[in-house]
Amino acid sequence: MHRTLSFFIMASLLSASGAAMAMPPGQQASAPAAAATSPAATKLSPADQQRVEAIQQYQHDLVNVVALRADPAYLLGAAILAKPFQNQTEGLDFAALSERAAAAPGDGTAAEWARLGVCKDKSDCPNAKAFAYLKKHAADNAAVWLVDLDLAAADKDAKAEHAALVKAAAASTYDDYFGKALAGVGDAVTVLPPLADTMQGAHDGQPDNADGVRLFVAVNATQAHPRPELGPVVELCAKDAVAKHQDTRAACLKLAHTLQWGSSPIARAVGLHVQGELDPATEAGNQQASRNLAWQVQQYSQLLQRGLTDRALASQWLATARNGGTELSLMLATLRANQVSLDAPADFSTESTGQ
Repeated sequence: MHRTLSFFIMASLLSASGAAMAMPPGQQASAPAAAATSPAATKLSPADQQRVEAIQQYQHDLVNVVALRADPAYLLGAAILAKPFQNQTEGLDFAALSERAAAAPGDGTAAEWARLGVCKDKSDCPNAKAFAYLKKHAADNAAVWLVDLDLAAADKDAKAEHAALVKAAAASTYDDYFGKALAGVGDAVTVLPPLADTMQGAHDGQPDNADGVRLFVAVNATQAHPRPELGPVVELCAKDAVAKHQDTRAACLKLAHTLQWGSSPIARAVGLHVQGELDPATEAGNQQASRNLAWQVQQYSQLLQRGLTDRALASQWLATARNGGTELSLMLATLRANQVSLDAPADFSTESTGQ
């Protein structure tokens, strides 16, 4: 499993999705959240460091309180919030809390997906028990088989790659469960109010209100959400790769359609790219759809950043996130709620997004 995509058509989507709220270099190993919003920052002032520590403590307190609940969504949220912390009290670590979430009554697929990363080392990933559960209970989800495709690609097993592609193409949906993970975190952050020291002295776009802190914690906590590496799909479905294999081309086109209407902007971008490669008749429409997507991601990222200091916007986003849905539906709902057009303006250039 790879948490980010590395190939060129995804660059702007990855950089736009919460990057402005990332941890400053040098702080990432020790802190799950930061009050500084500039990725270029290398050293925090004493006041900023105190605010970072206050946000860390708030996140830690959330885990302790939410862990007392039995609801699987809250437990998944607590597990994700606990993930950055080392030397947790027994039962309050990611592995234990996510296991409780998966075992709770209801649909355990989102928790099992999150548990794919519960591994001793790279050779032990993805988690065999969680992966077996997903293959049995989420066989109609292309994302599951794209994990299988990733593993086959890493092993350079062409036969297994093709078999995984066929299974992914036969699936009717693509869902990386980000929406359910975020909904759990969104529920969890409502349990306790952030204390004043998490906002005291905030400046330069840092979260200065309670819901801004909640938004900040939720976005940062879910940045490490596991996703399939879609690079092998792009390679396997390239025009030259399928030129002499009509069955593979057909599978790729079917999967491309599923990805376009899947759960994430990244999947949609890859679906549009593959369809444009293999079906020239759709190229113009796909290019416009890709341009609109880049615009949507850029505007959504800016709204998230603005939400740190705009309590009404942060509250609106948190309420929408708690409703569940998918990452893509959350993005589109947020844009519509803030009267942002889903169509890129004529003067918008994808070059400015790094695409």
